[in-house]
Amino acid sequence: MGYEGVEFAGYGDIPAEEMRDLLQELGLEAFGSHVGLQSLEENLEDEIKYLKTVGASYAILPWLSPEQLEGGEAFWRELIAKLATFGARLREEGLQFCYHNHDFEFAAKIDGEYIFDAMYTKVDADLLKVEMDIGWVQYSGQDPIAYIAKYAGRLPLLHLKDFRKSTSDKHIDTVELGNGDLALNDIIGAASKAGVEWIVVEQDSCANPPLESVQTSMNWLKANGHKA
Repeated sequence: MGYEGVEFAGYGDIPAEEMRDLLQELGLEAFGSHVGLQSLEENLEDEIKYLKTVGASYAILPWLSPEQLEGGEAFWRELIAKLATFGARLREEGLQFCYHNHDFEFAAKIDGEYIFDAMYTKVDADLLKVEMDIGWVQYSGQDPIAYIAKYAGRLPLLHLKDFRKSTSDKHIDTVELGNGDLALNDIIGAASKAGVEWIVVEQDSCANPPLESVQTSMNWLKANGHKA
């Protein structure tokens, strides 16, 4: 299809050495992997070993459960302290730690800042980078272009997705690139100016078969003159 790399969200029980060899066979670079909070807390050393074996550079905390979010401000303050600890350990191994947002980081504030911003204010940039999901930024009512510019230099990874309002206007559907409401060309231009290393095509749910959807998104990127 023309994709250069892959960001993992699970390894399908494939051993690291086998995955490394498969990636080499396919000509794909494994630049990072989503690592859940429980695994960061309980299995960080094994996660580090896997990342280094497949040649990845980034470990990303991708999601928090509704049950965790019920902890409110106390949960967030505790988590932010943990982010610094995880980031320090990963940095010791030559890896970088990122946080991937959804919309709930813009639903509350800590010390006058959205939680999204507070975690980056309170954790040193050497310990925590930004993996910005631009679809969720827009969904939360924020300006995606402004947020990309705000985190220039700290934003190595950007999730590019497209959203479309459903007919009920009470639900948002993720769709293939070019089929939704986001100003994708402007977003990609802003990402380039901000020093983004990897733009990641991500679609949360697919009306079509997943491989067909990622092919459609790649076709849009090529048709619009973007290097894939």
